[in-house]
Amino acid sequence: MTSGPGLFTDIGKKAKDLLTRDYISDPKFSVSITTASGFTLTSTATKKGGLSSGDVGAVYKYKNTLIDIKLDTESNIATTLTFTDIVPSTKTIASFKLPDLKSGKVDIQYFHYHASLASAVALNKTPTIDVSATIGTPTFVIGAEGGYETSSCKITTYTAGISINKPDSCASIVLGDKGDSIRASYIHHLDASRKSGAVGEISRRFSTNENTFTVGGSYAVDSLTLVKAKLNNHGKLGALLQHEIIPKSLITMSTELDTRALDRTPKFGLALALKP
Repeated sequence: MTSGPGLFTDIGKKAKDLLTRDYISDPKFSVSITTASGFTLTSTATKKGGLSSGDVGAVYKYKNTLIDIKLDTESNIATTLTFTDIVPSTKTIASFKLPDLKSGKVDIQYFHYHASLASAVALNKTPTIDVSATIGTPTFVIGAEGGYETSSCKITTYTAGISINKPDSCASIVLGDKGDSIRASYIHHLDASRKSGAVGEISRRFSTNENTFTVGGSYAVDSLTLVKAKLNNHGKLGALLQHEIIPKSLITMSTELDTRALDRTPKFGLALALKP
């Protein structure tokens, strides 16, 4: 793969990840085992409300092919096949879920030093086609994406974005929802490992005149412990503590409360991910 501008989905992703990744509101437990041959088996259990769910997944990589199969407690089997460099600088991803025979999708990605192109097509009689493209460099990126529904012969969505990336910071603006919303974000890393950083994001929906401003940050207490926090103008406060109990195994505790309604019970989440 080339080191070009990346995919359109990468625009604003760093800021979004800092504000959302690992924030949970339900108990979650997972165990992963990887063999010397590259076979990984993962079992996950989650409890949401009064309902429990789980899945068992297997991932195997052979040369340029990655096979990912997952079976959940509702008897759904999700399969994803990823082929890298079938044609130079491309990645092909085929996915489907059984027993839903209409869930199949093929995603083809092409990477160049100054551009990228991605196209996803649903495998059914009236497929939805999604296309995105970017041009630029790893430092400066302009991109757009759109969706087309063949059943109605209409463009269902279009989005445009721009991103400026530096080694220790990233700024982006995304105009989405057919021009009805705009989101601007900025993230600044405070250390070489990029574990400590600060982020700000502002979004506006023009049809409802609704504005949301969110600030957040992460701080690496040491090489094993990470704390994160975020707060928006609607009074939602979130906090997270993550600790590596043994190599590659993490325990994560998070909470969210409404500072404008302190009489409400805060949400709590606990996740344990073991990789012995």
